[in-house]
Amino acid sequence: MIQARNDREQLLADAFVGLADTLVDDYDVIELLDRLVAYSVQLLAADAAGIMLVDSHGRLRVVASSSEESDWTEIMQIQADEGPCIDCVRTGRPVTVTDLDTAAARWPRFAAALRERTTGDHRRYRSVHALPLRLRREAIGGMNLFHTHPGPLPEADLRLGQALADVATIGILQERAIRRGEVLTEQLQNALNTRVVIEQAKGVLAQLGNVSMDVAFERLRRYARSHNILLGDTARHIVADRAFAHRIAAATAR
Repeated sequence: MIQARNDREQLLADAFVGLADTLVDDYDVIELLDRLVAYSVQLLAADAAGIMLVDSHGRLRVVASSSEESDWTEIMQIQADEGPCIDCVRTGRPVTVTDLDTAAARWPRFAAALRERTTGDHRRYRSVHALPLRLRREAIGGMNLFHTHPGPLPEADLRLGQALADVATIGILQERAIRRGEVLTEQLQNALNTRVVIEQAKGVLAQLGNVSMDVAFERLRRYARSHNILLGDTARHIVADRAFAHRIAAATAR
């Protein structure tokens, strides 16, 4: 028990140091958010995590996911225009659903999509904990924690999850914009546009390597980090240069 607590405290320290190291003048917002959802899964015993942001037109879009299944779950909420993550962003308050089997009355379209999806080999999420990314009273997005078992999160874990969500907010907003009380819509939009290119690059690597989208993303991320290149820049190069994409697929497959 003591060793497990010490390991978690060390992971927590490593997480915040790693996230703080990205908050420099030329940091990559997508890389920051990707690391944040990975740390959230490890620290909060979640099966998956994701982050949504409000774009410059007021629409919610997914910018980071720890898995393709969590990515799909968030997209389904956006398409249905309902769900715990949608309510979290609209109200600016945490939303906890300890058992998604009871969610049909509150979010019928989202619940129906979940029922259709969870027939077959797809992972079934049973509980969701959605935490807002807040700038004062305004929610600019939400961080969502998915579990394959029903039940609540301990209060300490919810506080830690909110702290991680707050780090995401700090990473997205610049200090000057915070002083003015304005959201940096240009920076947000750039992050969302970069996400689109990353999805395209994942598709290219998945096709070339005959691997899943999760594996393709891991290969993309590993190459970018090992060569100290921004994730978005690497993705753009993959999409624009098929020979480069082949080299990455071949190199990372070994």
